[in-house]
Amino acid sequence: MLRAGRRPRFLAKEELFRAPLLRWALPGLRQIPVRRGTGDTSALDLAAVALRSGEVVVIYPEGTVTRREDGMPMEGKTGVVRLSLATGLPVIPMVSWGSTPVWQKSGRGSLRPRRPVWVTAAPAIDVPGSGADAEDVDAIKRVTAEVMDRLTDLVVDLRARYPERWTPDG
Repeated sequence: MLRAGRRPRFLAKEELFRAPLLRWALPGLRQIPVRRGTGDTSALDLAAVALRSGEVVVIYPEGTVTRREDGMPMEGKTGVVRLSLATGLPVIPMVSWGSTPVWQKSGRGSLRPRRPVWVTAAPAIDVPGSGADAEDVDAIKRVTAEVMDRLTDLVVDLRARYPERWTPDG
């Protein structure tokens, strides 16, 4: 994306924008703060403006770091689908595997050198073509579940192919 001149913008919890070093870096990098649990839609509004102007926006649809022990995706929030419906743009599903030992919420991490982190993407999901209406909460939840199913399939594939010597039991 950088070679194409499109620096990705991430939606990130507002608390990160108050952390000592990040409070200057995140706004400077044009990241988008999310006020979780408030019903505030300004993050999605800013993301929609960015997308309409040709920028790349990255959203973790769970709204947090995965907490499941097996590393599988949790239940998704509806923001990805609502943003796709608002902009008319598809969702490009993308997942990674191998970063959990390095990036975790708590506990002892592992900075073992040369640890592979695999990333893969799948063909775009045509959310606007799904028949979901932006006002139909049930349809938005159904399409969100479909997006999460696609992400889960990608994670299952990466996990199955990941080098055993790099797994916690390897």
